[in-house]
Amino acid sequence: MPQLLRTQWIPVGLIVLAVVVDLVTPHDVTSAPLLMAVPVAAAPLLGVRGIIGVGLTAMAVHAVLAWFDGTFGWRAGVANQITLAAVTTLAVLIHRTLRRQDARARRAQHVAAVAQRAVLPRPPTRLGDLHVDARYVPAESEAMIGGDLYVVQSTPYGIRVMVGDVRGKGLGAVSAVSADLGAFRYAADEAEDLPQLVTRLERALLREGGRRGGQQQEEGFTTALIAEFSTDLGTVRLVNRGHPPPVLLDARGRATLLEASEEAPPLGMSDLGAWSAPVDSFPFPVGSTLICYTDGVTEARNATGRFYAPVARLPLVLARRARPGVRTAPGQILDLLIQDVRRHTGGRPQDDQAMLALYRAPAGHGSAPA
Repeated sequence: MPQLLRTQWIPVGLIVLAVVVDLVTPHDVTSAPLLMAVPVAAAPLLGVRGIIGVGLTAMAVHAVLAWFDGTFGWRAGVANQITLAAVTTLAVLIHRTLRRQDARARRAQHVAAVAQRAVLPRPPTRLGDLHVDARYVPAESEAMIGGDLYVVQSTPYGIRVMVGDVRGKGLGAVSAVSADLGAFRYAADEAEDLPQLVTRLERALLREGGRRGGQQQEEGFTTALIAEFSTDLGTVRLVNRGHPPPVLLDARGRATLLEASEEAPPLGMSDLGAWSAPVDSFPFPVGSTLICYTDGVTEARNATGRFYAPVARLPLVLARRARPGVRTAPGQILDLLIQDVRRHTGGRPQDDQAMLALYRAPAGHGSAPA
């Protein structure tokens, strides 16, 4: 809002500049071109009344300056006045066109936001002593949704999680995300262990690729991190299919990268060969937070081409934010991560970023850390 208020003074600044230029230059030098820029500058910044107001002000200022210079006449003065009136009218038309375009963009954003909530709903904030928060940062602010996904589900076999990134962009990626989420929600409730879950996901994605055919059948795949928490939450089991490994933050803010013991290809590529995807188990102590993300985080580059490293940066970011005796909530950790990635890249995200934070609270605690 303060930035907007400052920009609204640009037309007034141009009028003041035109007056100064006219006063410090010879009489045969006119500042009329500067005054003609005033209504155009006002078009995206002010309303219709404001544009007309600054246009009339520019015409009055020009008339006064020309009268003092002795140049007001049919050849220059009146012609410039007519031009200023025409430019003001044009600025009003430009303003209305911009308003219509802005309204269409806002409607499109609203539709995209609704689609995102429908295709990628926010996960539950709490499942027993496991507190969950998520963030989705699109590479294009107008897009709102892309090919990254996350899902958290309580099943008969424990809490299961998937964070993934489908190949491609646009509506095709959104369709693939929907298929991935549907396959996971079904398989997570049916499969007795993670290998069975991964096998069912693989089959579902291959069927979906065959149904769509073309490039999706030949090159469609999903990188995925699939996690399963033990009933007491003391252990997290991971299967990594070509996805960035998550970071485990302990109660003291120390970070550990949970890397897979063996590399495995993304889901949807089993028709090219058979690969084993081992289940890796890691302790998940009370007070720990598991941070999962897509490659929009790990492949974010700075000006020198260096990739962002969450395992190195997260402890530093949290240390700056830490308050004695107060833990940082999962959502706050994700917000700090987003801000740090943005600082690293020096601007907007270079790719979509999906993030998930899962915090293990002490047994029986009903709220996440503040």
